[in-house]
Amino acid sequence: MTELDERKLDPAVALSSLDATAPREPHRLFALKQGDCFAVADAYGDIRGSGDGFFRDDTRVLSEFRLTIGGRQMSLLGASLSQDNVLFTSNLTNLPIQSAGGRDIPQGAIHIERVRLIWQDRLFERITLSNYSREHSTVTASLHFSADFRDMFEVRGSTRVKRGTTHVAKTDKTSVLLGYDGLDGLPRRSAISFSQAPDQLSDNRADFLVAVTKRSQKVLYVEVGPEVADTPDRDRFRAAAARARFGMRAKRRHGATVHSSGRVFNDWVERARADVALLTTELSTGPYPYAGIPWFSTAFGRDGVISSLQMLWLNPGLARGVLAFLAEHQATETSPFSDSQPGKIMHETRKGEMAALRELPFGRYYGGVDTTPLYIHLASAYAERTGDMAFIDKLWPSLKAAAEWTEEASRATGFVTYQRAAESGLANQGWKDSFDSVFHADGRIPKGPIALVEVQGYVFAAFRGLAALARRRGEYADAEHWENRAEEMRVAVERDFWLDDLNFYALAIDGEGQACKVRTTNAGHLLFVGLPQPERAKLVADQLLSAAFHSGWGLRTLADDAVFFNPMSYHNGSIWPHDTALCGVGLARYGERDSVVRLMSGTFESAVHFNMRLPELFCGFTRAPGEAPIAYPVACLPQAWSAGSTFMLMQACLGLEIDGWEGELHVTRPRLPIGIDTLTLRHLSVGDKAVDLTFQRVGDRVVAFLSDRHEGQVPLIVRT
Repeated sequence: MTELDERKLDPAVALSSLDATAPREPHRLFALKQGDCFAVADAYGDIRGSGDGFFRDDTRVLSEFRLTIGGRQMSLLGASLSQDNVLFTSNLTNLPIQSAGGRDIPQGAIHIERVRLIWQDRLFERITLSNYSREHSTVTASLHFSADFRDMFEVRGSTRVKRGTTHVAKTDKTSVLLGYDGLDGLPRRSAISFSQAPDQLSDNRADFLVAVTKRSQKVLYVEVGPEVADTPDRDRFRAAAARARFGMRAKRRHGATVHSSGRVFNDWVERARADVALLTTELSTGPYPYAGIPWFSTAFGRDGVISSLQMLWLNPGLARGVLAFLAEHQATETSPFSDSQPGKIMHETRKGEMAALRELPFGRYYGGVDTTPLYIHLASAYAERTGDMAFIDKLWPSLKAAAEWTEEASRATGFVTYQRAAESGLANQGWKDSFDSVFHADGRIPKGPIALVEVQGYVFAAFRGLAALARRRGEYADAEHWENRAEEMRVAVERDFWLDDLNFYALAIDGEGQACKVRTTNAGHLLFVGLPQPERAKLVADQLLSAAFHSGWGLRTLADDAVFFNPMSYHNGSIWPHDTALCGVGLARYGERDSVVRLMSGTFESAVHFNMRLPELFCGFTRAPGEAPIAYPVACLPQAWSAGSTFMLMQACLGLEIDGWEGELHVTRPRLPIGIDTLTLRHLSVGDKAVDLTFQRVGDRVVAFLSDRHEGQVPLIVRT
C-alpha cells in the first residue's frame, strides 16, 4: 500500500497523519466555505494546525490563528454557525489575568465575541471586547498566526522529498505578508491586515493594548487574503457579510422547499439544505456540490452524482450542473498514471502544488470504477425528472462514449472490473475505497481485477436508462442493444453473485473468479436500482433490517459477524448516512416503506445528537438506551451526500416520483416521518409549472393533495 492509497482509511492510520495531542473531533469543529476557499477552526475560533486551517485551492494558507487575552486562552461560553452557514460566532470570556498596568482582572469580567466569514478568497473576522466589570481595563489581545502553505495531501499525512521556498514575513504598520513559492512556479501568499496598528508586530504575532472602559466595548477587524487589503473596518466587514448572505440565499432558493409540522424536524431539514448549499460551488458549467470539508472540498465524480441524485426531486438544476462538468472533463486518452481511458468519467480533481507537479495522480484522476455508469444513470434520471431532452441531446456524444467505456470494461468477464493501472493510484476503486474494504470471508485480500456487486447494479441501471433515452431519440437499434445489455447484466448478477448459503449477494468476484462471500450494504444498492428478483430482494431486505446491519442509528456497512467487522473502522462496520439512504430507497422500491420510516427516524435522531448535521460517517456501535451515536474522529463535516441523505430518505418515505415526460406527480403508499403530521413541498417544479404539494396524516392513513391554486394544473396520481 502506498501513502496515496490512504485517501480514506481506518482511524489508526488516519489519526497518525494528525497531531496526536489534538485529534480532530468534527462535531466540535466549525467549517466555513465560499468558492474554493474553506476554513476549519475549533469552538474558540482558533486554528491550531493539526487538521484545521484556512485553505485556498487545496493549499493551507493559514495554519495557525489563535487569540489570547492577557497571555491566556479564554474560557468558552458557546459557539455556533448561522442557519445559512455564512457566519461563525464564538462567545468567550477571560480567565483571571492581569491588566497591562498589573491590576488583577477576575474571570468573567470581559466578554469576547469572534464573528467570522469568508467572501471572495478572503477571511473576515470581527473581534469585540466588552467590559462588564466596574473597572476600566487595559488588556493585551494577541493574535498568533502562521502559514505553512502545505498541500492538502501533506496536511493529510503525505511526505515530500522537497518543498518550495518559504519567504521571510514582510510587516508594515497594519499588516503582515507571509509568502511561499511552490515548486510548480506559483507564488502563494497570505496577507493578514488589521483595522488598527498593533502595539507590537512580529512575523507570527500581533499584540494590541486594548483600553476597555467599564460598560463599553472595543472592536478589532482582521482580514486574511492573498494580498494586503484596504484597511479593514466595519463597512468592509458588513459589506462582505451582506454579499455572502445574499449569495447563499440565492443558492438556497433553487428548487423546492420542505416545511413540516415538526419544529425540530424543520431545523434538521433547514440545516441539511444549508449544508448542500454551502458545499455547492458555482463553476463555469453550473452548480457542483463539492464532496466535504476538510479533506474533500473539491469536485468528486461519484459524490457529485449521488448528491445530485439525492436532490434531484427537489432541485434538478444541481444534476444538470454535475452532468455538464463531468462531460467537460471526460477522459479522451489512456493514462496509467491518472487511470484514464477514453470515455471514462472523472473521479477527483485537485488544484494543489502536489497535483500540479504530478507527485500524485489526483490533479484529474479517473480511478473510480463506478463513476461512469453512475454518470449515465444520473443523466437518464434527470431526463425522467425534467423531460429536458434538449440537454440530453447535447450530452449524447458523452453518454455514448461513457457507454462504450462501460462495455469495453466488461468485455473480458461480463462484469465491469477494476485494477489500478499504477502503484500511485487507489487500490480499491468503488465507494468503499480503503485498502481493506474488499476481502474474502476468511480475511484474504482478493487479487484483481475485481468486480464489485453494486457496480454491476449501476451498469444495469445505466444501460436500461440509455435504452429509454435512445428510444426517445428514435435510435431503436441502440435502444434494443442496451436493453439486451441490461438484461444480460441482470441475469449474470443473479447467477454469479447470489449466495444460496447466505441468501445474500456476494460483495465482489475477484480476478480468479472467486466470490467474496461477505454480507455488506453494497447489496442494498442492487435494490436501489431494482435489479434483484422480488424473492431475493425480500431476503436481502430482511437481513439489512436485522441487528446484524441495523444498529438503531442506521445501517452498518458490514454485517457484524464478518471477520473484519469493526464499528470504529472507516468502511467495515461504520454507518454512512448516504449508504443508509441508498439502501432505504431500495427497500422502498420493494415495498418496505414502513421500514424506511424507521430508518429515517434513526437518521433524524442521529442528526439531533450531532447538532443537526450528519457527518460523513459515524461509528456503528449498537444503539443503547440513553446513549448517543459515537462520532468517527476524522470524518468530514459537512459532507454533501450525508446532508443529501435527508432528502433521499424523505422521498422514499413519501413515495413521490415526478414524471417529467408527462408532467405528472405520482405518489405510491405515502408515509410521513414519525411524529410529523403534515409536510408541504413548496414550489415543486413539474415541467414548466411549480406546485405546492402537501402530505397529511388522517387517522392511520397519509393523504396527498395539491394546494387549491394548483389543483387541476398538474395531474396528481395517488396509489395507496
